[in-house]
Amino acid sequence: MAEETRVDRWLWAVRLYKTRSAATEACRGGHVRVNDEAARPATRVRPGDVVHAAVHGRPRVLEVVRIVEARVGAPVAAACLVDHSPPAPPRERSSPVLAREPGSGRPTKRERRQLDRFRGAAGIRREGR
Repeated sequence: MAEETRVDRWLWAVRLYKTRSAATEACRGGHVRVNDEAARPATRVRPGDVVHAAVHGRPRVLEVVRIVEARVGAPVAAACLVDHSPPAPPRERSSPVLAREPGSGRPTKRERRQLDRFRGAAGIRREGR
């Protein structure tokens, strides 16, 4: 087993980014730091390093516990890091017009008209048109 690996490869392997190219782009874009220093895609990480990454606009603080170079399953990935990230902000509920209970079926004609009115006022186009 390797004692160090590239940061972009480790971020992809522990499932923080969906693709390795997305992890590489995050490094190039300045969204990844290793031990409080800006990280390039080829920056090496070792067990004990702290990786700061912005994923989908949310800051993540990860401590490297184990090095993996190939993408692994979620349980194995969870064992390769310690997450010191702040808790995610609570999800905001959308407006009452857009709020629908999961599993409630298709929207009624009245609900579709309300959605169309809301989207028109917000400048959002409906797909398929």
